[in-house]
Amino acid sequence: MMQGDPLRRAGGVLVTPALELRGIGKRFGALRALDGVDFTLVPGEIHALLGENGAGKSTLMNIVRGLLAPTAGSIAVGGHPVSFASPRDAARAGIGMVHQHFLLVPPFTVLENLALVAQDQGLLIDHKQITRKAEETARRLGWCIPLDARIADLPVGTQQRVEILKALLGDARILLFDEPTAVLAPGEIGELFGVLRALRAEGRSLVFVSHKLGEVMALCDRVTVLRRGRVVGTIDVRETSPEDLARRMVGGDGPQPASLGGTPLALNGQAQRSEPPSGLQDNPPSREAGSVHLAWGFQPQGHSDQHSRAGDSPPELGAGEATLTVSHLTTAPQPDAVALRDISFMLTPGEILGFAGVDGNGQAELAQALTGLRPWAGGTITLNGQAISRLRPPDLARLGIALIPPDRHRDGLALPFSVAENLMLEAAALPQFRRGPFLNRPALRRFAAQIAREFDVRADSLDAPAAALSGGNQQKIVIARALWRKPPLLIAVSPTRGLDVAATAYVHARLRQRRAEGGSLVLISTELDEVIALSTRIAVLYEGRIVGIVPSDTPRETLGLMMGGKAAPAHA
Repeated sequence: MMQGDPLRRAGGVLVTPALELRGIGKRFGALRALDGVDFTLVPGEIHALLGENGAGKSTLMNIVRGLLAPTAGSIAVGGHPVSFASPRDAARAGIGMVHQHFLLVPPFTVLENLALVAQDQGLLIDHKQITRKAEETARRLGWCIPLDARIADLPVGTQQRVEILKALLGDARILLFDEPTAVLAPGEIGELFGVLRALRAEGRSLVFVSHKLGEVMALCDRVTVLRRGRVVGTIDVRETSPEDLARRMVGGDGPQPASLGGTPLALNGQAQRSEPPSGLQDNPPSREAGSVHLAWGFQPQGHSDQHSRAGDSPPELGAGEATLTVSHLTTAPQPDAVALRDISFMLTPGEILGFAGVDGNGQAELAQALTGLRPWAGGTITLNGQAISRLRPPDLARLGIALIPPDRHRDGLALPFSVAENLMLEAAALPQFRRGPFLNRPALRRFAAQIAREFDVRADSLDAPAAALSGGNQQKIVIARALWRKPPLLIAVSPTRGLDVAATAYVHARLRQRRAEGGSLVLISTELDEVIALSTRIAVLYEGRIVGIVPSDTPRETLGLMMGGKAAPAHA
């Protein structure tokens, strides 16, 4: 079909595509990110764009949004050929985008953020007109958004609504949603789906970028699957299944976390065969100079830490001893945070304690308290039998605590730095990687290559910036830094946020492996399915307190009631 030609819809009606991409290609140097991609979006449909991390979804959406220029192919909007030099051009053509990582200014009010839309489009800012239009749009969608509230003070779900408002105030008829449910609690997801269906009913055209097969099946009309930069197929959702989509995504019978390795990793321009994790069994690196020391509590001779205090080194754990005991932990009330109230739990080796709850009930505050980012107002923490009077982020590695932070972009990576530099961030402080006051760069380089192979980090080169990697490979760097020394205690916060099926399976397998090795894990996630799948026990948070700690086979209905504040059943 040529651009501008009508498309025959179900029922024989001919319509002009709202958006049509033909033969889109994109290269980054020698890397071919997209190859001959065709994509058609019709008015009044929700069209899913599905694929693994690195399949090309983000690159394709950035081209449609005007952030990237294609190296091949053409774009038509409403049957008219277009060429975008910037996001402003795309917005003027009626294309808006709701980003997974919100493009909002936290200190600004809602109204001030909405005013930036007019400024971006080169229009005069009329606060009265923006207020009127925002209130009308919010009312039509059943929202109540305080326009004078600061973005930083709003829940994540409300911030996302502001993102949607920004797109609608720009008169967007084509809306691109990038992993929109990744930051939402289960109840908020249902509300979002209602809004998306309402926008579809208005005749708008929506692209829903996701890796969650259940959501695609529940919401979308059609789905286009990308794999390695090419279109595998476009299917009517009514004619497919989650199993079929998973096979199309990964090119086989679905994700196989035990065999995610084996992909060439280019190091210094030379492709090397990455060692597969072999069922994710550990292959301890050698102890040559510059290799990895895996033992926690091991301090090489001559090493000193200015923060060390007598008795701080983690003692050997006996079978069944508690790795972590938290007793009556409390944090002070703050305007922008939930106060933790009387938090108590115990964690033993070989156990994953999962924390479930609707987002905004103390999960972030608990993670911050356990990692030294939020001071305690009361209570105690005992680590490996030793009471810790205070905890600061610099103490974590020395005490045998590793962290997978909730936002890999904000907290886990130095995006402009290379893959190698990100892998070696913590290791660079160890004596075996230093020559007096200087870094032993060859040893660090060998270490980074070794860890990249061990954790299957797929990159064109170790010198590539971390920002150029897919989300899954970025998260593998974060996972590698957290796990390479086999920490006695791992705190994982939303470890699979924004990841596709295969990358999620990989992360889950790594966490299970660490548990099988005897590690203790605290898992904090708003993904209830993830908490149930990984945890040996589940603690439910509600308004800053633990409602109850129950076995992982507790019925979902019971967990749902507890997430709403109902006490745990007596038999749990």
